[in-house]
Amino acid sequence: MNEIFQLSYALDTFYFLVCGALVMWMAAGFAMLEAGLVRSKNTTEILTKNVALYAIACFMYLVCGYAIMYDGGFFLSGIMDTGVVDSIEDSAYYAPSSDFFFQVVFVATAMSIVSGAVAERMKLWAFLAFAVVMTGVIYPMEGSWTWGGQAVFGMYELSMVDFAGSGIVHMAGAAAALAGVILLGARKGKYGKNGEINAIPGANLPLATLGTFILWLGWFGFNGGSVLQTSTIDSANAVAIVFLNTNAAAAGGAIAAMILARILFKKADLTMILNGALAGLVTITAGPDTPTPLQATIFGALGGILVVFSILALDKFKIDDPVGAISVHGVCGLLGLMLVPVTNDGASYLGQLGGAATIFVWVFGASFVVWAILKAVMGIRVSEEEEYEGVDIAECGMEAYPEFNKG
Repeated sequence: MNEIFQLSYALDTFYFLVCGALVMWMAAGFAMLEAGLVRSKNTTEILTKNVALYAIACFMYLVCGYAIMYDGGFFLSGIMDTGVVDSIEDSAYYAPSSDFFFQVVFVATAMSIVSGAVAERMKLWAFLAFAVVMTGVIYPMEGSWTWGGQAVFGMYELSMVDFAGSGIVHMAGAAAALAGVILLGARKGKYGKNGEINAIPGANLPLATLGTFILWLGWFGFNGGSVLQTSTIDSANAVAIVFLNTNAAAAGGAIAAMILARILFKKADLTMILNGALAGLVTITAGPDTPTPLQATIFGALGGILVVFSILALDKFKIDDPVGAISVHGVCGLLGLMLVPVTNDGASYLGQLGGAATIFVWVFGASFVVWAILKAVMGIRVSEEEEYEGVDIAECGMEAYPEFNKG
């Protein structure tokens, strides 16, 4: 019996770590996607933000985030015990340190969502200051009410079902991004005085496409790892179903967005196709374990359709999101939560809506306050001249493509 336990423990811990590594690889996906969808003069800065935010997320979650989220403490208490369990009764089938690693890459994912939405006009150090608060306090607090199982400020408990984080990770990141974008304002030249919307195309669509495929791959760890183990027949089958449904939803989202773009624009818009695939992935993340593959494809397709209309709607409201992050992760994150009761009898629409509202109100409100303080203390937007020249030189002192910019 003990030998079987040790084998199960080793297998589940290894699986958990590999899935965590796949989610960490999503940081590269966000970096490539965002670098491809911004103008060349802003590439170095967006890459710097993505590397720095990942490091900050790892540090802050180590210092206090994990303790807040799972132990109700405020400093290191959640990961001081990094030993292994020695009995099947005490085992969650993976080591405490592997749980921390898997959770910390989710924190970085939430912060990566913010990066793209505020691209091309935000001060680098203001963004990094916000990253400290977001990854150390704001995200862990809402995580403590959901995956941590704690009551909301001691008042009430949530009954939301969110398998891998459509709301907890993706909608939370989008809510923080929305607060920043509102205070930051649109890029110069994006919206005309007469209400016209001017397209500002990205510099490198091959890079954006590569980033999307990296995210697609990493999502198997994101959703698959949330099964938490794979050493039994039931858990192995659950992992296979989650992988299958995750892939099906992404495909459905890409196809639906492509067809809708053809109807609306008379062209196959690559950026909409990429966002459609990501929208499908976000939508299925709340519940990839219960739908059939056909249902997962339909759910993903609904996300792919919704994201196109959401991107167009945000432009109408002059909410400038260069990469579509708020639509992909926020709007489709909410869609994913509300689709869970369709296939999961353990979820209710009221519970899903209540959980979503709690997450949004907390993250948006707290983020708005932090962004406002940063705006008052140090400013969050670069000067008009720096924006025109590109934030690469102003913020990083170097260009990503120096040989192409000046003759």
